[in-house]
Amino acid sequence: MPDQDTYPGLPFLKMHGLGNDFVVIDARGGARTVTPALARALGDRHRGVGFDQLAVVETGEDSDLTLTFWNADGSTSGACGNATRCIARREMELTGKHRITLRTERGLLEAVDAGNGLTSVNMGQPVMSWQGIPLKGACDTLSLPIDGAPVATGMGNPHCTFFVEDADAVDLETLGAKYERHPLFPERTNVQFAHVIDENRLRMRVWERGVGVTLASGSSSCAVAVAAARRGLTGRKVHLTLDGGEIAVEWRDDGVWMTGPTAHVFSGELTPAFLDGLV
Repeated sequence: MPDQDTYPGLPFLKMHGLGNDFVVIDARGGARTVTPALARALGDRHRGVGFDQLAVVETGEDSDLTLTFWNADGSTSGACGNATRCIARREMELTGKHRITLRTERGLLEAVDAGNGLTSVNMGQPVMSWQGIPLKGACDTLSLPIDGAPVATGMGNPHCTFFVEDADAVDLETLGAKYERHPLFPERTNVQFAHVIDENRLRMRVWERGVGVTLASGSSSCAVAVAAARRGLTGRKVHLTLDGGEIAVEWRDDGVWMTGPTAHVFSGELTPAFLDGLV
């Protein structure tokens, strides 16, 4: 194995939004390219660091930052709303800015300091066409031909939302794993189960593709809010109670805005021994 001088460690941050946790690698200083093997090793909660998603930060050409997301199974993710908020919050604190832009696979996103320690990010317009989500074939995205008639929504990732009587009574591990790989979703899907508390509040639980059960999911929260509004179950501004806490979502004319708390838990450095053979 190369020595420390020729093969240094790799700094990282551990962050979370409502318990939806991330490893963040700031590659603006020339950090190594992340590989699927590195993502899987880092995501191992026993032998690595553990995360729901891994986020890589790079310099943006037409934005303040460019973000790339990885899942714990080594696959990539098109969007990660809570990680976007966490990284935006840190960048605003470092630069003194109150508004920044971030380029993701989802597109150019805007984040703002919402005050009281909260951060808002515009996750863009929801995708409601079967081609754009994408689905395997033409169907009504407001009522999929699946038991329970879930709603399909694209928010950078495919989403499948079931409205049920009691989200807490659902066997999330079994049903999440089942529907993640439903044939109707060629790229797999995030799966949510939600019930309406009142016209302004929803209770939801989430299974993320490539990860499993998570305490929260930003893009999933946006998808559930959009699905509920489309169904006429709520208005376009709601609070959602997830296993990890509460988040606010508002579907505006310019996109779906998500507002909530963030946390930078610790900073660390991956050792050369851990990195050997992974990059």
